[in-house]
Amino acid sequence: MESEKSSGLVRAIGRWTLTALVVNSIVGSGIFGLPSLVSGYVGRWSPLAYLIAAAIVAVIMGCFAEVASRFGESGGPYLYAREAFGRFVGIEMCWLVWLVRLTAAAAAGNLFTNYLAEFWPDVSKPVIRLAVLTILIGFLAFVNYRGVKSGATVSNIFTVAKLVPLFSFAIAGGVFLLQTHPAIRSVAPTGGPVPLRNWLEVALVIMFAYGGFEGAVVPMAEAKNPRRDAPFALGTSLVTVAVLFCAIQYVVVAILPAAAATDRPLAVAARQMWGPPGAVLITLGALISVYGYLSAQMLNTPRLTFALGERGDAPALFSQIHPRFRTPHVSILFFAGSVWCLAALGNFKWNVLISAAGRLFAYGVVCAALPALRRKSPDAAAYRLPAGNFIAALGIFLMLVLVSRMQIGGWIVILVTMAVAFVNWLWARNRTVVKG
Repeated sequence: MESEKSSGLVRAIGRWTLTALVVNSIVGSGIFGLPSLVSGYVGRWSPLAYLIAAAIVAVIMGCFAEVASRFGESGGPYLYAREAFGRFVGIEMCWLVWLVRLTAAAAAGNLFTNYLAEFWPDVSKPVIRLAVLTILIGFLAFVNYRGVKSGATVSNIFTVAKLVPLFSFAIAGGVFLLQTHPAIRSVAPTGGPVPLRNWLEVALVIMFAYGGFEGAVVPMAEAKNPRRDAPFALGTSLVTVAVLFCAIQYVVVAILPAAAATDRPLAVAARQMWGPPGAVLITLGALISVYGYLSAQMLNTPRLTFALGERGDAPALFSQIHPRFRTPHVSILFFAGSVWCLAALGNFKWNVLISAAGRLFAYGVVCAALPALRRKSPDAAAYRLPAGNFIAALGIFLMLVLVSRMQIGGWIVILVTMAVAFVNWLWARNRTVVKG
């Protein structure tokens, strides 16, 4: 079992820092736009939709908690799949997760410039936009290049900074509803029942909102006690985020009966509560949230290519550790450069498509890894998920149901990614296998 530390890295991520990293990896740009989309699918049932999606994610996170607690090295889902099912599946998983995280980070950078245009219209000019992206991404690359402690500190700061305005919005919205509607405006739906098709579609959409935690478990070689802290961080983060998302959705649909008609639901709702200053505050919150999300990706995603190189599944260049700062500096610079290139292209919709589709496959493989790893190492010192085999089977079933709702574009992207991973495997299969 690959559970020992990766040579040369520093274990500096404690329990609460890991929890903050998981929250930061989940709460990104989606919460500022998805309330409209979710409302369009199921109307005023949308707060319940977030609870149902949270229950689905809890099944997946439960499997992640047990599987992650078995390992103390970098790699996350790539490492789990490689140990459970072999080198080929591991490489396929790594490319899939890396692409999902890469495009999510690139879209976050692009979305930041879109929001910034509210205050600085000239940022839409190509040269200025590229300069802003260079500063945004370059600063985070510099911070993480110099050490995991500084990268983790930045992630912690942004986690707090993004949660304060979001929880303030939810609390202020509740007070506003109590003052203007003493009985609290009902969010019960009007009209006929919501079709099952809509519930499946909205579950797929909300999985994008809850996604991202799979990236936060990648840097376990730099966690102080991954066996103890991974289950705690995942569980605490899910409860926190689920409460936040449900509260925000409730406020939005209660204040905005036609929430589906706007692409900036929180800003519009804030304007009704506080006037123009409210919209400005929420826009600032969006900027902080998006950049905080980008900081989390810069911390955890480079550890995927580091793990590939460390095990001989990619050129050893990616596994190099800086002699002074003890960070995987080559992987960090490679990821930062890739994010900059994709952010310059600025295709946010493409990111959503890839992220939503790719996560389903990644989650399904991790669920399948749980019983496989139990059979392989039944006495491993790890967290034991109650009824783990049943929950893993349930997770696989739920992912298959949601996969059935994927569009043709999602399938094309997944198949292309798997083809690239297959070429990587052809390169790596005759090379010496490192660490298993």
